[in-house]
Amino acid sequence: MGKNNGTKSWADKQVFTTGEAAEICKVSQQTIIRCFDSGRLQGFRVPGSRFRRIPRGDLIRFMHANEIPVDTIESASKRILVVDDDPEIVELFMDFLGHDERYNVQCATNGYDAGLLTEKHKPHLILLDYMLPDINGNLVCQRIKSNPNLVNAKIIIVSGVINQDEIEDLKSMGADAFVKKPFNVNQLLNQINEMLGV
Repeated sequence: MGKNNGTKSWADKQVFTTGEAAEICKVSQQTIIRCFDSGRLQGFRVPGSRFRRIPRGDLIRFMHANEIPVDTIESASKRILVVDDDPEIVELFMDFLGHDERYNVQCATNGYDAGLLTEKHKPHLILLDYMLPDINGNLVCQRIKSNPNLVNAKIIIVSGVINQDEIEDLKSMGADAFVKKPFNVNQLLNQINEMLGV
């Protein structure tokens, strides 16, 4: 989806060499090796060799811990996860977000799939239906916000039947915004763009 205009893209790479990690973090390879050997940077050695390898999640954790900007390793497009059991709503979101170069959109129709996709894709923003067949929205919010890799993910709850107390509960669980169905597509798009800074 996201275009790569001739610049080196680390967005899809899952495992890095110490040289690549050094380039991404803008430090010397020796610094990366020292951090690896001292345990500050997690990873593994290639069996039967001296080569060190650093999985993507470990490199991002190391970058966060040392206040190194992660934009070099992240794709330019923002990852959005749509979680809704209504196929028409999913299709609507895919229609107005899926064709936008700025976004990489994934969909889930239940809480279980949402959990798997959230772990795998680490979305920047989640559009979450409050009433899913297998779980309700506040539990999903809680799980996402308690995951250290996802604390910065924005959550917009989308629902047709909900009262003000429940909205307050959701916000206390970590939801960033609430949108009532039926919603105005353009208003929601503006809200998404604003939240993601695009």
